[in-house]
Parts: sequence; C-alpha cells; structure tokens
Amino acid sequence: MSKIVPTISSGVAGPLGILHLPRFWQKACLDAVGKLHDEYPACGPGYDQMTLDALGLDKEATLAFLAAEKPSYPAFEDWVRAHGSFDESAVEKHNAAVTGYIHDDGTRAEILSAAGLTDETYPFRDAVNLNNLDDWTIFHAQEIAG
Repeated sequence: MSKIVPTISSGVAGPLGILHLPRFWQKACLDAVGKLHDEYPACGPGYDQMTLDALGLDKEATLAFLAAEKPSYPAFEDWVRAHGSFDESAVEKHNAAVTGYIHDDGTRAEILSAAGLTDETYPFRDAVNLNNLDDWTIFHAQEIAG
C-alpha cells in the first residue's frame, strides 16, 4: 500500500478561516490509520504546532480526538471551536504568521533542487508556496513517475 502525500496546502482555510488547519487535520487523520507518507509528521514543530498554539489546543488531546473519532473536517472544526481558546484577532495573527513565514536559504535550495528548479525558474520565497512545491514533487515521484 502506498502512503499518501498530503496535498492540502497550508494556505487553505476551512469555514473557521484558520489557515493550515485543514492540512493538519488531513495529516493527523492519515497518520491515525497508518496512511501518512513517511516523510511527513502527523504533528510537526512548524505550522502544525503553530496552529495548535494559536488556537489554544493541546497537542496530545487533539491528536487523540482525531485518532479515536476520525471526524469529518466540519466535525473537527466543531471540536476545535469547543476545545480551543481563540478569537478573530488570534486567527488573523496566526494567518499572517503562516503566510509570512519564510524558509531559510538551505531549506529553499533543497526544495528547489529536488524539484529540478532554480532561483530563476521559481521565484517564490514563502514557505507556503515552497511547501506546496515540495508536496507536489514528492507526490509526483511516488504516484506519477513511479
């Protein structure tokens, strides 16, 4: 069984308007059933933890809920609303942090190299676009180019 590369972008928000939350949900749910691609953590120290912190959610409790209940995305947002501690200002600050995050030059060079691109052919510097490129590269190598 091939494991699944998450392809929901960190730049996507659900109805609550929280960037990265749909991607976190997808990764954690895939991990809970043993289907998350090995190169991805269910909850890493970057955007995942940043999102949990911004919403006032406990990492272990959130992962336990996702593993036990395997909720739909709307059901997960309901749980976040009930168990989190955040307001519109916190969401705006979080979303700005997500879109404003820039990878270091080494990480950017690694992602571009894996995709066969250069600074001249891929001008994006932000982590959301670079992470998308990384996902697409890994997905293509695993599922398309085989």
